[in-house]
Amino acid sequence: MPKSVPEITSVPPGKGSYSLATKAGGFVYTSGRTARTADGGVAAESVADQTAYVIDRIKLILKDAGASLEDIVKVTVHLSDMADFKEYDAAYARLMPTPFPVRTTVASKLGKGILVEIDAVAFVGE
Repeated sequence: MPKSVPEITSVPPGKGSYSLATKAGGFVYTSGRTARTADGGVAAESVADQTAYVIDRIKLILKDAGASLEDIVKVTVHLSDMADFKEYDAAYARLMPTPFPVRTTVASKLGKGILVEIDAVAFVGE
């Protein structure tokens, strides 16, 4: 049975009705993370800087859930503009450990000032 990961303390809780992470079947699933700050602002302006911010938040969530970036097996990425893909991908490649997890990248309408949203699935074992 899926279980919310209540011990997430490194990242402020979300404002909506969702968990930051859930454990199920040996996996940790993170919610979509953006560069939105706790006060509602945006932590960075460029897609590269937002990508770094988001990956850092995912890293913190996974750490609290007993996992790491190295445990990620699947990533879903939403870009507000696919023209930003090259800049996003360069930042992602610099920050994510290899071998890279599988990834889906789609264009999405995101909130004001948000250029990228990422969620991840990490394997932590049974």
